Amino acid sequence: MSDVGSEDFDDDQGYLGEYEGDRNEAGERHGVGRAVLPNGDTYQGMYENGKRSGQGTYRFKNGARYIGEYYQNLKHGHGIFYYPDGSKYEGSWVDDQRQGHGLYTYPNQDTYEGEWLHHQRNGQGIYHYNDTGSRYMGTWVMGKMESAGEFIHLNHRYQGNFLNNNPSGPGKYVFEIGCEQHGEYLQVDQDRADADEDDIVSTMVLKWKPKAVTGLSLWTPAKDPSSDGEGLASADEKGGSEPPAPET
Repeated sequence: MSDVGSEDFDDDQGYLGEYEGDRNEAGERHGVGRAVLPNGDTYQGMYENGKRSGQGTYRFKNGARYIGEYYQNLKHGHGIFYYPDGSKYEGSWVDDQRQGHGLYTYPNQDTYEGEWLHHQRNGQGIYHYNDTGSRYMGTWVMGKMESAGEFIHLNHRYQGNFLNNNPSGPGKYVFEIGCEQHGEYLQVDQDRADADEDDIVSTMVLKWKPKAVTGLSLWTPAKDPSSDGEGLASADEKGGSEPPAPET
């Protein structure tokens, strides 16, 4: 299941269709008005010099709905988007895209709350898995878990770095019984026979390599080697990306 990007529900940008409401001296839509667009969408709200600007409600003929702020015909500011699949985004918009801080609720009731950039989860955020109660807290880059993060489960948690939605390199499992297992995730070759050609195909799989068991200690996230020391850009995927990979 994937997020549905608002670019899949472009507002009709034309000036045709039916309109009832205020106009300025130039005859442009200006003030409060209601429009029925040629494609069947409707908009009710504020206009400024012929364009949607200010608070308004845009209803798409497929059942999607946006309630929030507009600027120059684009979703801009705070708004709520209801998608036909039952998902919902509430938060900041910039130039028609989810950007800034926002909360996305998926059809399966998973949630992501945090930063967005260009429709993608990007920056610091928390993804909560509804079916298990587990959650990931940490850094995201263009929709994927990257750099320092923490996967929290019912009776244990994993702390370490992530790459492309998977744990990578050194990390540790912290157990509620009061101990930690330190180690690292490695990519190793796993050979398998091709049933059709009897060829050996090599695939890379993740493997946890334990190193030591200790008492509880303070976790200090490792610095991402690719980072230049500056924070990530504040954070839908086409919208966002696919929901995160299965939990660690």
